[in-house]
Amino acid sequence: MTIKIIMDTDPGIDDAAAITMAINDDNIDLKLITTVAGNVTVDKTTKNALKLVRFFNSDIPVAAGAKQPLIKPFEDAARIHGESGMPGYVFPDDLPKPMDKTAVEALRDEIMANDQITLVPTGSYTNIALLFSEYPEVKSHIERIVAMGGTLGYGNMTSAAEFNVFTDPHAARIVYNSGIPIVMVGLDITMKALLTPESLAKLPTLNETGKMLHDIIIHDGDNSDRGIAMHDVNTIFYLLHPEAITTEKMWVDVQTEGPAMGETVGDIRGAYHNGKTNTAVCVDIDADAFNKWFIEEVSHISK
Repeated sequence: MTIKIIMDTDPGIDDAAAITMAINDDNIDLKLITTVAGNVTVDKTTKNALKLVRFFNSDIPVAAGAKQPLIKPFEDAARIHGESGMPGYVFPDDLPKPMDKTAVEALRDEIMANDQITLVPTGSYTNIALLFSEYPEVKSHIERIVAMGGTLGYGNMTSAAEFNVFTDPHAARIVYNSGIPIVMVGLDITMKALLTPESLAKLPTLNETGKMLHDIIIHDGDNSDRGIAMHDVNTIFYLLHPEAITTEKMWVDVQTEGPAMGETVGDIRGAYHNGKTNTAVCVDIDADAFNKWFIEEVSHISK
């Protein structure tokens, strides 16, 4: 069965890989891409989304979204993703235009036109928080949110906080309190399922898509000898292969103030919310299966 999704994203190197998989996998029906400030500013994330749509000659619409978080000052990740967000590959110049409506308006229209669609945010959750605040009627049309972000363990912005949630913790709190089922695809698995040096070396031998991904991934500033984290791609892997990922249900709260700002706190004992849960937290992953799938996905792309 085809999975209908909307991606709300901030490309970004790993976002680009996730969008690549979503556009090209026959089991996913990507209805809309909305962009948000995150890895780089929103003008750049929008341009990067349009570059990918053009690269694959796709007609998937792209709508530009929030320029800054709800309350917290904006802090990008250009130190990891480069000033453009997707360095290393020369994309076509004749890009399509973004939609003549805001991301929130585009999200509202697309969600209301569908039944039981899945939201896949891979950047900060500002657009979605604004959507829920302005158009709460959309909630009944959303089956689930499969969100990259958060961690039960060690963060990558502070010892407690992961980047997407840290970027706009107030938006994350709104999303986690929305009442919609959430799958938290956080650092607990994305730092396990690294794209290995062997997988990376195979990419440019596969096709032009593999070369494009290879050329931008090698510019990722957050890498090690063990491999490179493809954080956002794990959302697509989860949608297609949930059997390869272990989840635990719990209530997750988001800290919005103080030194722990952006921390996702899991009620692992079920002690503080009368046993209720709002999230399926991804806690383990088959890293070998992820690498095998990543290479197979790219190899099947015709370009």
